[in-house]
Amino acid sequence: MIELSRKIFPYLLLIPTFLIVVIFIYYPAFQTFKLSFYKMSPFGNRLFFTGFGNFWSLFTSGQYIQSAYTTLIFVVVTVVAGLTISLFLALLLNQKVPGIGIFRTLIFAPYAVSPAVAGTLWAFLLSPVAGYISYLFLVLFKAQPQWLTTYPLALIAIMIATIWKNLGFNIIFFLAGLQSIPQSYYEAATIDGANASSRLIKITIPLLSPITFYLIVMNVTFTAFSAFATIDVMTQGGPANTTSTLIYKLYQDGFVNFNTGFASAESVILILIMAVFTYLYFKFGQKAVFYQ
Repeated sequence: MIELSRKIFPYLLLIPTFLIVVIFIYYPAFQTFKLSFYKMSPFGNRLFFTGFGNFWSLFTSGQYIQSAYTTLIFVVVTVVAGLTISLFLALLLNQKVPGIGIFRTLIFAPYAVSPAVAGTLWAFLLSPVAGYISYLFLVLFKAQPQWLTTYPLALIAIMIATIWKNLGFNIIFFLAGLQSIPQSYYEAATIDGANASSRLIKITIPLLSPITFYLIVMNVTFTAFSAFATIDVMTQGGPANTTSTLIYKLYQDGFVNFNTGFASAESVILILIMAVFTYLYFKFGQKAVFYQ
């Protein structure tokens, strides 16, 4: 009896966690999948089965196709540029110079703020009325760009804010990876006549590939989902929906236009896209990862 109790007790401890996961994750996911096949009445009291009608409407919607195109550009440019800049800064912060600890602390600060706060900060900096960056452009170039109301400047502004927000997270991982690489590798390469660029390409980047692999997945996830708050604060999807990504389009359809079936179908498609990306990346991207 005691032996049986010992076997059952761990599962009893898991019941609260299991219930929370079922109630707040699996059940909403099931309801979302179910609602994607229905249309809701204007008053929300009746459901009408439409089959794949919501999905067909999405794939024939010009706005949705534009949102998908915007998301692709936004994710690719933000992730590639963000990781490149982060690696460059991590290389600088890896130098042994006086006060380097202060710079490492300051560079991590942007990650401590929320995406909404980051969006508010950059909206203020780029404001044509009181923004410091707009004033700097006016002084240096005699021009005052309308950063948040013209395309493609609005999309570029959101990319800049998102990259800035993620810099600290990326740098701290790259810095940890750089400090784990044995100096003997660089010393041997230097003796063999390798210059700085050769050491970077042939030693640093390959040995950082596991961290880069992880950061790509995390940055794609953040850019596709968490950047919603930055977009909402800075441009609200404008001008003319040119900065509306898939996640922001979902919000507009579900919580602004109250088109629940349409938004549910968008959620299902977004989940499938992320699942396919994750599978393909782990299947083929893993081959480029070098483990010591």
